[in-house]
Amino acid sequence: MDFEQSSNQPPSSIPGPGQPSAQQPTGKPLYPPPYPVYPPPRRFSGWRILWGIFFGLSVLANVGMFVLLLGLIAFFAAGQGKAYQETVVRDGPMDSKIVVINLQGIMYGDQAENIYRQLKAAGDDRSVKALILRVNSPGGTISASDDVYQQIRKYRSEKRKPVVAFMQSVAASGGYYASAACDEIMAEPTAITGSIGVLMTHFVFAELLENKLGIQPVFLTMGEKKDWPSSFRAPSDQELQYVRDRLLTPAYERFIAVVTEGRQKVLSADQARKLADGSIYVAPQAKDVGLIDKVGYLDDAIADAKALAGIQRARVVEYHRPFSWFSMLNAKKNASVFTLDRSKLYEFGTPEILYLWNAGAR
Repeated sequence: MDFEQSSNQPPSSIPGPGQPSAQQPTGKPLYPPPYPVYPPPRRFSGWRILWGIFFGLSVLANVGMFVLLLGLIAFFAAGQGKAYQETVVRDGPMDSKIVVINLQGIMYGDQAENIYRQLKAAGDDRSVKALILRVNSPGGTISASDDVYQQIRKYRSEKRKPVVAFMQSVAASGGYYASAACDEIMAEPTAITGSIGVLMTHFVFAELLENKLGIQPVFLTMGEKKDWPSSFRAPSDQELQYVRDRLLTPAYERFIAVVTEGRQKVLSADQARKLADGSIYVAPQAKDVGLIDKVGYLDDAIADAKALAGIQRARVVEYHRPFSWFSMLNAKKNASVFTLDRSKLYEFGTPEILYLWNAGAR
């Protein structure tokens, strides 16, 4: 009887309907469903999509800026690492080069320094067999002209390599002075050369200051010739003769000596002095009087440079400065060249002795 009652009741280990099991947490079914249950899909709104696009583009932009920055750093570093880069003018073997060095514009100290650096670069390159000095200059200061002349002579004596002067357009006065240092001088048929002589420039501001601006300059000197000549009064004949004897005559004699030494194979000292009257010549006339050796073009000058160097083939190159921050800073600094200050007034007022062809100076 007792057994029947106990058999009619459900076992305590089997829960009844709606009753939790002792082995299962409350709220969870005893038996899992026969299929997997996934969470409902998330909906992406429009602003999420736009934000993702913006984030991707910003990452790409940052990567691009980083790569560009690295490229600029490498570019500028390469520009500073090498003073000059080469531009090929005529192709040929790399182990046999002819370097064209350009002497252009009015010659001042910076032009002479540029020639010095190019000559040094050519001297350090063992593959360079000859040089061509391409001259397109009316001349410049006597110091810059003489500096370029001496540098070329030094290169020839130390490196034992030929240098051919090739004149284009204008190669007069200081331009010819520098060319006289070369082994050979060639000029284009239309090139103008000669103008062997000395020029002095001097400004007098007396009338401008006193009559126009009402300024009366005052100078106190010890020594009669201390301010000869002065920019604040018209020079006397005695002052002009003094400047001629002390400055122009030595520079003039120096020019004649340079021409005599450089052209000694074709000109005597008397012939060189006779030509030193400031006259200019077109290339065929200059050849007739012995100032140049040949009339021709750049390819002719290259052929002569090869012959003097004893080579058959060569790569012809020019030097140029790579872009750098220093060149930009220099250009910005030189932009104020017309600023009028005491140094500029001093430069204008100081007589300047020039090996310069200056047509229409009077």
